[in-house]
This record gives sequence, C-alpha cells and structure tokens, in this order.
Amino acid sequence: MKVKDLNTEFPKDIFTTLKELLEMERFARNFLFKSSRKKVKSVLGGKHASKLRGRGLYFEEVRNYVQGDDIRNIDWKVTARTKVTHTRVFSEEKEKPALIIVDQSKSMFFGSKQRTKSVVAAELAAIAAFKVLKQGDRVGGIVLADQEIDVLKPKRDRRNILRFLEKVVSRNRELIEGKSTLFGDLLKETMAKVQNLVTHDYLVVLISDFHRYSPEVIQFITRIKHHNDVVLIKVTDPLEQDLPPAKFVAGDTETQITIDGKNNKLRKQFADGFDMDLSDFKIQMRKHGIPVIQVNTVDPVDEQLKEAFGQSRK
Repeated sequence: MKVKDLNTEFPKDIFTTLKELLEMERFARNFLFKSSRKKVKSVLGGKHASKLRGRGLYFEEVRNYVQGDDIRNIDWKVTARTKVTHTRVFSEEKEKPALIIVDQSKSMFFGSKQRTKSVVAAELAAIAAFKVLKQGDRVGGIVLADQEIDVLKPKRDRRNILRFLEKVVSRNRELIEGKSTLFGDLLKETMAKVQNLVTHDYLVVLISDFHRYSPEVIQFITRIKHHNDVVLIKVTDPLEQDLPPAKFVAGDTETQITIDGKNNKLRKQFADGFDMDLSDFKIQMRKHGIPVIQVNTVDPVDEQLKEAFGQSRK
C-alpha cells in the first residue's frame, strides 16, 4: 500500500512534516552541545582543535622545548627571560564530520500524551543536522525503518540535509501502514553501512528508544567509540515509566491484556523496572565514555536540549 500524501491522514504530533523539521533549524543556533553534568568532548560543538607541534592557525600555549619540536616555533623572548628554551604550540581546525542515525521503526510509533517518539526523534535529527552544518562540518544520515534503511553520505551541503529530512518524513509516514518487521536483519545491515562510512574522528549521533537493540549492537556502538565521538539520545514516553492509576487495556496487533493501574504495588514495580533499565544502560555506556541523553515526548525538544547541553551566549 502506498502512503497517502494527505495531511488529514497524518495528524500533527503523531506524524511529522518536512515543513516542521525545517523549522527546527532555529533551535540549532545557540547551543553549546556540551554536557552540563560531566565533561564530554565538544559534542556538536563545531570546530575541533587539535594540538600540533608546528605552524597552525591558532596560538595554543607556550611550554618548555622538547627534542623534536620545530625550532622555528621557539619563543625567543620567553627563552631569554626565563633562561630556558620555550616553544610555541599552535592548533589547527580539524574537520568533524557527523553521521546522524535516526530510528523510525515500529517501536517509535508510540505516544501517550503529546507526541509520538518517532516525531521527537525526527525533530532531534533535524536540530543535530543543522547544528553540524552551521559549524561548517559535513553531515550525513541513516534512517532506520522496519523494512529498509536509507543512507546519505556526509556532505557539506544544505541540500543533503533536505534529502535526509525528506527520507525521515517518508519513513515516518510509512509507520501508518503496519508492515511486518524485519528489524533484526536491518540492524545488522545498518551496522555494516555505518562501518563503511565512519572511519575515525567522526561524530555519531544515534537517536532511538533502544527497545530492540541486541548486545551485539551495543558492542558495535562501543567499537565505533574507539576512534570517534558517539552520543546516544534515548527517546522515552511517560507511559513507559508511569502507569495511569486506572484499569485499562493495552495491546499490539496480536495480543491484548488488562492492566490494573490502581494497584500501587504494580505501578511501583513498573516504574522501578524502567528506572533500573535506564540506569543500567547509562552505566554501561558511561564505561565507554558514551553520553546518554534522555528526551521525553511531552516537553519541548529545545527546552530539553538546553537542560542537557546548555546554551551559548547570544
């Protein structure tokens, strides 16, 4: 079945549109994209300085001369004053291409109050893409759906972002069709694509709910981290953590069950299970220096990003 291109078929906050994603660009202007809770490499922070022994673009520091330093960089004034040979260290701008992987599979097609997780993930992908482009770096993307994946190689081109967002919208709208899932096989294919694209000194941003990620995928993520920066953005919905205090029926296309939300013990077990899973996931990733940012489907995305990464001065 072909997806119908009618706005009435795709209500706002359940599905996204290209216009809405393009509007996310305004939220990419003032962010520092550095964790406010702990030191993280300049994630989506723009130009990435690397120290060099030799001539560069920016002066870094003066330090004691060591064998092998370029004698042309000796600071004779400091050397004369201290009677110890000093050299200047410069830095250069180093490119930081980015690959944004956004999940638009069936588990993301859920939202209990404001928006679906798939819409929030699409908005986050748009903000990240525009932020990277504004810093002058190449940006590409992978859209992960249940049946197929779309791959766009990193380019320093606004049109590439437009194509990426068009793919996101297309896969987002396909969620209405209810196709059967081949998610496990596609994950393996996605890993192979990422491995071919990402070499070293990349920024990899993975946006998902991480519900169906096997230990093999997690191991792959940690391997990518060895030579690159990796940021995980976990999209969650309040109903995944807190059961409503009422009896209700929940189900999928195959099974339905009655849940007694009035049972306080059940509600506590449900909340504790969510908190434990999230904490374990964050701890596991922290061991490899991978930050996990949690974003919910209720609060505005830009406000949550401000809290997670901070905001630069205008």
